[in-house]
Amino acid sequence: MNKQIRDRINQLRRLKERALLGGGKEKLDLLHQKGKLSARERLELLLDPGSFVEFNMLLNHLKNAPGDGVVAGYGTIKGRVVCVYAQDPTVLGGSIGALHGYKMYRTVERALEMGVPFIGLHDSPGARLPRPEEGQTVLGDIMEKSGPSIFYPNTQASGIIPQISAIMGSCAGISVYSPALTDFVFMVDKTSHMFITGPRMVKSVTGEEISAEDLGGAAIHCQKSGVADLRFATEEACLGGIKELLDLLPQNNNEMPPRMDTGDDPERVDDNLGEVIPVSPHKPYDIHKIIYSILDNGYFFEIKPEFAAEIVVGFGRLDGHVVGIVANQPMVRAGCLTVDSSDKQARFIRFCDAFNIPIIILVDTPAYMPGRFQEHMGIIRHGAKVLYALCEAIVPRIAVILRKCYGGGNLGMGTVPGLGTDLIYFWPTTEVGVLGAEQSVELFFGKEIRASENPEELRKQKLQEYRERYSNPVHEISASWYIEDIIEPRETRRTLIRGLKLLMTKKKIVKYPKRHGNIPL
Repeated sequence: MNKQIRDRINQLRRLKERALLGGGKEKLDLLHQKGKLSARERLELLLDPGSFVEFNMLLNHLKNAPGDGVVAGYGTIKGRVVCVYAQDPTVLGGSIGALHGYKMYRTVERALEMGVPFIGLHDSPGARLPRPEEGQTVLGDIMEKSGPSIFYPNTQASGIIPQISAIMGSCAGISVYSPALTDFVFMVDKTSHMFITGPRMVKSVTGEEISAEDLGGAAIHCQKSGVADLRFATEEACLGGIKELLDLLPQNNNEMPPRMDTGDDPERVDDNLGEVIPVSPHKPYDIHKIIYSILDNGYFFEIKPEFAAEIVVGFGRLDGHVVGIVANQPMVRAGCLTVDSSDKQARFIRFCDAFNIPIIILVDTPAYMPGRFQEHMGIIRHGAKVLYALCEAIVPRIAVILRKCYGGGNLGMGTVPGLGTDLIYFWPTTEVGVLGAEQSVELFFGKEIRASENPEELRKQKLQEYRERYSNPVHEISASWYIEDIIEPRETRRTLIRGLKLLMTKKKIVKYPKRHGNIPL
């Protein structure tokens, strides 16, 4: 080999070896002392061994900032191609400069062009601020230095490819908006944070002293703000969660989610299912028991389990096909529909609809949560998001009313005609109506009951008669053409699987083409 070529090759190898160390061994050691993984270690755990192909590895290496603080490229997860980047806090703190921003932008754009999922591993304090002596202090200069806006490809990719973000450190300012635009946000407990302005800035502006954890930790965003979907104890668990979620998602909106042979009999029945629901409509029970019984092998990947827990959403399989579950949770706020649950429900329905995932709705709700707080927080506007999502969705949709569904609950859970639910089933325990049985009896017979010699006895009698005549699904189905059948609880799984076999060939027709609707945000 020519000596000049050999020297160039050796030089290239040295540069790449140096680039693999990011900001250097000392900074990597400091990162490990904090219990954190490096950007490259995160990618090694996420991707199939040896599958990662890097873009722009030597970008900005002449300024001793290899890759400009972000490792970007593509690889495979269980053989499926994904585009991915991981911000590197050992290089310029992981701050976003022009080249850094370009790499992020191009990674999402490439994923969109190739029709493959995008994954972003975030660990950045935000835009790279110019030093005062550089003479660049106006906003335009700062924004120009942070490169092209990743928010544009994030938005263009929405609904076309799955986008998943993991917050692996403290992210602030513009670093939090790209994750917020993606489909799912995962966080690491006690390690990752998200905020527009950090604790020091908060104190300087408002005087309030608050820790990073209390301001924007994983618990805050999973329980209170709803910004994040899941939190994990370790980085390794977080990356494992991403891989688990990807198993349930298609590569893009033109594909179906991957079907898997789970080995669970599609004709399986569960004789214990009828015992889950209490006789009294006022007593709570855990809806998870029903979800686990219905789905293949009891596997359920729940989304936002800590936020608005009165509604439960997540993914599972029926006869190997991926489905999205939307279910009321009687254990929390009696399963009432709320401002937060409406946001959670509507967003999940729209994701399923975008990516060809059939929706199963399990209903047991007394309707919308009453009271000043909910009204003042805009329950009408937020509830309308759910109606919009239901009416917009064109994927197969089956609802099962398990126990009760009163008034607006029928709207919010899509169980009235005209909202696009394809099949609706009742359990024998179902009570439906504008009001619950107690409220209806009070409305129609309250005066008579109070005037009687034995009000309590007459109330019980009227309540029993009302439930038998008007709240009994056997009477309801006689006049309700939109109800397919009353099924035994034990038959629920089998009924859903058979229904999906019919609906899998449902034509996805958009009746009125338009640029987009105006969902009541």
